[in-house]
Amino acid sequence: MSEDGWRAFLDDDPKDWVILHGGPSAVFRVGSLAEAARLAAAIAEVPGLGDRTLLSATSDHLTVKLTREMWGTKPEHIAVAHAISDVARAHGAVADPSSVQEVQVAIAAQPDAIDLPFWRAVLGYAALHDDNGLDPLGQGSTVWMQELDPGKPLRHAMHLDVSLPREHIAARLEAAVAAGGRIVDDSEAPSAWILADRAGNKVCLAAWPDGARPSQGS
Repeated sequence: MSEDGWRAFLDDDPKDWVILHGGPSAVFRVGSLAEAARLAAAIAEVPGLGDRTLLSATSDHLTVKLTREMWGTKPEHIAVAHAISDVARAHGAVADPSSVQEVQVAIAAQPDAIDLPFWRAVLGYAALHDDNGLDPLGQGSTVWMQELDPGKPLRHAMHLDVSLPREHIAARLEAAVAAGGRIVDDSEAPSAWILADRAGNKVCLAAWPDGARPSQGS
């Protein structure tokens, strides 16, 4: 998997867009579901959209995801993102990066207990890579099988990953702590923080790769 695509996208810093675990993403605020539908129809005509482009319309916004995975980001997506932003502005839509997020369910297991076929079958998911499953309708969270080192004990079998834009992760972190959460690992900050609720259930708030590199990266 190459990082060239998403790194080039971040270096260009297209207005309105962020790179999350699901790749280049943007949310545009609109006044009604009808406006969202009209904007979606106009964006669908933009050259360069791919098989995994996802448009999700609601009564007050349209979400656009170009690839549904950061590893599928290509340099040519930069021009596509700029074109989509131009179309959105022409329709009076306003970008809202604070509303962009990705939620991923991570299921941890020892290598010989990885049960991805079961999760794909029970959820009706399709394969994206050999370690995950993807909702073909784009409505549910991606499921990722986290293979543990056989020498490590299994402390918890499932957690959530929430991928957020770098400018907005601090506010989410503050809100989570104020709501009773506790930070259990900040060794990857400012790329990611691991939090837990009172019962010990864990969630990772991740700003990576949207401009915040993991500590072992460049």
